[in-house]
Amino acid sequence: MKVSIIGGGGLVGSCTAFALQTGRVVREITLLDANAEMAAGQALDLLHGASLVADQRIVAGGYEQVADSDLICITAGLRRKPDESRLDLINRNVDLFMQILQQVKGAGLRQDAIVLVVSNPVDVLTYLAAEYLDLPASQVIGLGTQLDTIRFRSLIALQLGAAPTQVNALILGEHGDSMVPIWSSAAVGGLPLEKQPGWTPHLAAELFTRTKGSGAEVIKKKGGAGFAVGIAIQEVIESIALDRHRVLPVSSLQKGCYGLRDVSISVPTVVGRRGVVATHEIELWPKEVQGLRKSGQVLRQTIDQVLSRIGAVR
Repeated sequence: MKVSIIGGGGLVGSCTAFALQTGRVVREITLLDANAEMAAGQALDLLHGASLVADQRIVAGGYEQVADSDLICITAGLRRKPDESRLDLINRNVDLFMQILQQVKGAGLRQDAIVLVVSNPVDVLTYLAAEYLDLPASQVIGLGTQLDTIRFRSLIALQLGAAPTQVNALILGEHGDSMVPIWSSAAVGGLPLEKQPGWTPHLAAELFTRTKGSGAEVIKKKGGAGFAVGIAIQEVIESIALDRHRVLPVSSLQKGCYGLRDVSISVPTVVGRRGVVATHEIELWPKEVQGLRKSGQVLRQTIDQVLSRIGAVR
């Protein structure tokens, strides 16, 4: 599989490339960036370690690389300015993203190509990509709450002194303030969380609050997230490359799951070589379903605001 990373010169893009390199699954990694010199430097740095990792082709290039790519991962994005509103940041990122989509579309896409959107606001941008690109909506996926979910699991494990890989917990909905923790199925080693020593509703609330603030916490301490998001992306890409049919909390255009329609949002999603293979409407507590639908409404309002500014994307 050939993967092209747009924004490959930046922190998220380069960490994604490194995770894919060490994963040894994809055969070719191409880095594209507005800062071509930075992309070239990242590619060279990765190439220098190739002899100890895998026989992969790692290069920097332009949008001509998109034409024969199996998967295009878009990580490019802008950060919030001081005193800038959330909507203003969204509008700036939408403008940048639409420029990227135009160049991707102009370069030509394989009919079986998968587009993975990582840039924020990821759910809104995934919706725009699904509407704008001449691909089946199932072949456009957003990272969604995949990153929130692995953060959630790791923090639960840390609190309980459990092995992180033994924690099963999900966050669904928007990758943002209206995300929904799915406590109804959360477990450690197959045992429900409420059966764990010291587990209380107050502790649950604290862990979810910290999970929601994890991105801001990392930005404050080191300037931006990179390693964990790279691993989160790697899991999605390798599920596609190997046709694993893993159930992941990624974002895609919904057509009725949990009553959600005409919005890209994270629900339990089977991910394989064709992108979204299926969505699963697992049994949730009523308040979780209510939260998920409210999250969909929040996203729909933001999408409407964006569309009213830029006009219909088709």
